[in-house]
Amino acid sequence: MKIVIASDSFKGSLLSAEANAAIAAGLSGAIPDAEILQVTVGDGGEGTCRSLVEALHGVRYFCMVEGPLGDTVKAHYGIVNGDTAIIEMSEASGLTLIDAGRRNPMLASTFGTGEMIKNALEKGCRTVVVGIGGSATTDGGMGMLAALGVRFFDAYGNLLKPCGASLNKIARIDMHELSAYRDVRFIVAADVDNPLYGSSGAACVFAPQKGAAPEQVKALDRGLGNYARVSERILGKDYSSLPGAGAAGGLGFAFAAYLHGKLCSGADIVLDAWKFDEKIRNADIVITGEGRLDRQTIMGKIPFRILERARRVDVPVFAIGGSVCDREILVQAGFAALVPVEACGASLEDAMCPETAFANIKKTVADIADIIIAFAADK
Repeated sequence: MKIVIASDSFKGSLLSAEANAAIAAGLSGAIPDAEILQVTVGDGGEGTCRSLVEALHGVRYFCMVEGPLGDTVKAHYGIVNGDTAIIEMSEASGLTLIDAGRRNPMLASTFGTGEMIKNALEKGCRTVVVGIGGSATTDGGMGMLAALGVRFFDAYGNLLKPCGASLNKIARIDMHELSAYRDVRFIVAADVDNPLYGSSGAACVFAPQKGAAPEQVKALDRGLGNYARVSERILGKDYSSLPGAGAAGGLGFAFAAYLHGKLCSGADIVLDAWKFDEKIRNADIVITGEGRLDRQTIMGKIPFRILERARRVDVPVFAIGGSVCDREILVQAGFAALVPVEACGASLEDAMCPETAFANIKKTVADIADIIIAFAADK
């Protein structure tokens, strides 16, 4: 029996490779004769850089940059093929960098992500692949652009701080310094396909989980709409409805509109780098997972992209989740099984402890081994 394991990270708990190892440990004890292949994956969020650098035999670097609330953080990125940077915006501007009580997308900025880009370009990179999942921000990419020299002004000519609270005040944008980046190719690895603003936009869908209160969500959405209109007046084109424009609090929009970045599925970039289709061609079962399986899973995240590819070759997919919601939607999407991780009565904080999460995933997978064997036999 051949089993391919390709789990996303369990955010705030286990990285992709660690989640894979926990699943493999559960399988090896219960199905000792199984051939188990582990693939480290990501969809633009946490773990994407590590996955691509590993798949493409690159080198990792680090730099000190500004975090989402202005603190200094140590951010890692990779370089592959000598001139291609692999950057994860969550390293500089990610939600996990801020304690829950301090999260505030009105104040959070992507400035540090722009600093990471500049650091990579100083090393000679001319292509930049940027994973934009897991953000703490809803600044429309103002911070990233500001780090690259763009300046934002209000109607009175005052320079604006690049953060969510400034979006609705933008009246003029000075983008002259962006000419220095004309020959840089940006490939943007997004994990969602939401537009910039509106009921399905960056603020309404994602800002609440970043700490925004209902009134702040409304203010951010209005601000993103203003930002889009000012940008359209300057650029002569509306980029706000592009799939992925609303990713990372509008960072996708900033890359597409101001840096001619190509918005792509982060999951597909990673899976293609690993030649995933070849790895699953003769598999009996694929096991994927993430911290929370819900309706957002089928909006371009790695478990769903894996499901799409596995269904093409008629391989059933099991999905392991720290929690499982919207079960009917996920079943209709085609998952063969949805398995919540048994927390054994622990609090959420205890369950997310890496050691506990590893043990719980291992036990959960071991407990469903008979079901896995039955699916493989029917294949």
